[in-house]
Amino acid sequence: MTQYAAPLDDMRFALYDVLDAEQVLKALPRGEALNRELFDAVLDEAARFSAHVLAPLNQGGDAEGCHYDKDSASVTTPKGFRDANAQFVAGGWAGLTAPEQYGGQDLPETIGALVKEMLDSANLSWSNYPLLSAGATEALLQHGEEWQREVFLKPIVAGRWTGTMCLTEPHCGTDLGLLKTRAEPAPDGSYRISGTKIFITGGEQDLSENIVHLVLARLPDAPAGTKGISMFVVPKFKVARDGTVGARNAAACGSIEHKMGIKGSSTCVMNFDGAEGYRVGPPHKGLMAMFTMMNAARLAVGIQGLGLIERAYQNSLAYARERLQMRALSGAKFPDKPADPIIVHPDVRRMLLTQKAVVEAGRVLVLHAALLGDTQLRSTDAAQRALAEQELSFLIPICKGLLTELSNQCTYDAMQILGGHGYIAEWGMEQFARDARITTIYEGTTQIQALDLLGRKVFQLQGAGLKLFLERIAAFCQQHADNAQLAEFVGPLAKLAQQWGELTQRIGVAAAGNPDEIGAAAVDYLFYSGYITLAFFWARSVASADAGTRSAEFKQAKRATARFYYQRVLPRTEAHASSMRAGAASLMDLPEALFG
Repeated sequence: MTQYAAPLDDMRFALYDVLDAEQVLKALPRGEALNRELFDAVLDEAARFSAHVLAPLNQGGDAEGCHYDKDSASVTTPKGFRDANAQFVAGGWAGLTAPEQYGGQDLPETIGALVKEMLDSANLSWSNYPLLSAGATEALLQHGEEWQREVFLKPIVAGRWTGTMCLTEPHCGTDLGLLKTRAEPAPDGSYRISGTKIFITGGEQDLSENIVHLVLARLPDAPAGTKGISMFVVPKFKVARDGTVGARNAAACGSIEHKMGIKGSSTCVMNFDGAEGYRVGPPHKGLMAMFTMMNAARLAVGIQGLGLIERAYQNSLAYARERLQMRALSGAKFPDKPADPIIVHPDVRRMLLTQKAVVEAGRVLVLHAALLGDTQLRSTDAAQRALAEQELSFLIPICKGLLTELSNQCTYDAMQILGGHGYIAEWGMEQFARDARITTIYEGTTQIQALDLLGRKVFQLQGAGLKLFLERIAAFCQQHADNAQLAEFVGPLAKLAQQWGELTQRIGVAAAGNPDEIGAAAVDYLFYSGYITLAFFWARSVASADAGTRSAEFKQAKRATARFYYQRVLPRTEAHASSMRAGAASLMDLPEALFG
C-alpha cells in the first residue's frame, strides 16, 4: 500500500514565508480573527484526516469501484467511503470556506486550497464528491435568489446534501451552444426539466441525503447557441420553496461510466424526465453562473494535479532510497551493501527532481491564485477586487492546464522509477498515473484551457492579466537586481519575461491576418507561460528561504531544486517558443483527404 503524509513544512513555507498569506488575509475585511495559530490547527487536523482516514481507502476503492443497480438506479460507493464522508461532515469540513450566515466557517479559500491538496493526494476518487459541492455553493451565492440560498445552500454547507454540475450532453461535448435539454415553465413558477446529461461526477451516490443538480437547459423562447442557455437547480428529492423535502424527483442515473481511473468516483449519465426545478439567475444567462462554477472547478482540478504529483513523489522517493540496484557510475556510494540504492543514478534523480521542482513551485502558484481569489471575494475596494480578478482569470488556465499535464508526466516518472513494480497494481503507482489522466480533460481539456488563455484572457481582454503578472515579475527582478546570490535566477527570469511579451505581440500580429495562428500557438503558449510562471515562484522561493530563519539544509534544498528547474526544465520554453514562431502553416497545409 502506498503511503501519504501531508508536506506541512513546505505548505507552511509557501503560505507564510513566500506569500506572507497571514498578513495579506488579516488585512482584508473579515480578517481580524485570522491568524497562524488558527490556520496551523486546521492544517494539522486536515493532515491527520487525509493520512489516517482517506489514504488507506484509496487503493481498495480503486480495486472495488462503484456499484450501479439498474433496478433502483442507485450507486453504492466503495467500502469505507460512507464512513469517511460521515467523519468529514462531522468535522465541519464541508463548510470550511462557506459564509457564516449559511452555516460555514468563513475561512479563506487559501486555506481551503491546502486542505483540498491533502484530500486529493490522499484519495482523489473520494475527494471528487465534495469538489462539485464547492462549485454549486459559489454559483448559488453569486447568482441564486435568497430563498434558494436558504433552502439549498445551507444543507450543502452542512454536508448533508451535495451538489453537481450538469452541463454537457452526448452530442455536444464542450460546445454547450448545441445542448438540447429543455425547461418548460410550470404554473407555480417552477420548471420541468427534460434531457440527458453525461459525465456527471457524483450524479448519484450513497453519501448524502439529497443531491442538488445545477442543470443547463433551454427555455421555450431561448435563442440559438450559448445566448439561449439558462441554469436550473434540480434536486434528487423535490424541495419546496419553504425547504420541505418531498418525493423522489424525475432525475435518475441511467448508468455509470467504466473508466480508466478514479474508479471510486461515480461518473453518471443523468436522465431528466420532466424533473421539477427552479431557475437560477435571469433567463438565458446560464453561462454566467456556469463560469462561476467552472472557474472554481478549474483551479480545483489544478490542485488535483498537484496533489497527485505530491503523492507519487513521496512514494517514488521512498522506493528510490530503498531499492538496491547496480553501482553508481562514479563508484560505490554504499560499499557495505550489495548494490547502491537507485537514488544515486542520475536519471532517477532527474525524475525525482522534476517531481519535487514542479510540486513545490506549483504549490506556491495555486496558493497565490487562491490569495487573489480571497482578495476578489473579501475586499471592499472595487479597484483592488478588479485587479485581483484580472490576474486570477489569467492564471486559472495556467494552473489547470500546466499542473494537470505535468501531473501526467510526474506520475509517469514515478511509475518509471519503480520499474516493473510500478506497472503492478499491488504497488499502487499505476493508479496515480491512471487517476491523473482525467485531470487534463476535466472542466475543459488542455486545448480548451490554452484557447481560453491566449484567445480570451490575452487577446480578447487585451492582456490585462498578463500585464499585471509581468509587472509583478518585473518588480521582483528590479528589487533583487543587485543581489548576487539570486543572479542565476533573476537574470534568466527577466530575459524570459521580456521575451514573453514580445512573443505575445508576434502571435497577435500573425493572428490579425490568420485567426488559425491563435489555435496553432495556444498549447505551446500555455506551456511556455506556465514554465516561466513556475520559474518566477522558484526565484521567490529561494529569495524567501535566504531571508528566513529556516535551517541551512532547508535553504540548500530550495536553492538546489531551483537550480535544477532553471537548468533542466525551464529550457523547455525554447522548444515551445520555436514552435510558436513556426506559425500555423505546417499544421494547416495538409489537405484533410491526405490524412489517410
